[in-house]
Amino acid sequence: MTVLGVDPGMADTGWALVRGASATAELAGSGLLKTSPREHLPLRLEKLHEGLRRILAEHKPDVMAVEEMFFLTAAHSVRSTLQARGVILLAASQSGVVVREYNPKQVKIAISGSGTADKLQMQKMVRSALGLQDLLRPDDVADAAAIALCHLRCSRLKNFTVLDRLGGGPR
Repeated sequence: MTVLGVDPGMADTGWALVRGASATAELAGSGLLKTSPREHLPLRLEKLHEGLRRILAEHKPDVMAVEEMFFLTAAHSVRSTLQARGVILLAASQSGVVVREYNPKQVKIAISGSGTADKLQMQKMVRSALGLQDLLRPDDVADAAAIALCHLRCSRLKNFTVLDRLGGGPR
């Protein structure tokens, strides 16, 4: 299975492509989609959308795993992240890619075994799971890899891609 993990953000959207099964996962690609706060919002959203469409077309993942919005404290941050998420979900839909969403606690439990793991613990677990020598940087890319690994590790979700194609997946 090939999973594209995405950590949404208006300024920085991290992505990581993970291939294999939970025990044999490998990092097949990763990066950061950046937009400038100096640019007008519609242009930033367009750049994010186009960047993600290129990634989806090039790598053809089976599923996209995206972090759910749990809560943020600054209203401006919430609004811009929700807008970024919207174009990310649109790009997946236009590309015919199934989307699965996980909240931060689910990701932490799936990767570290603890819903209270900190950033460094998570990055170390991602490094170990993917057999990397160094920690993934920046944080947005490491978070995207954790989200992709979370999807691979959630065994009850593994068959959703097949079920979706047959019309029987979750709604």
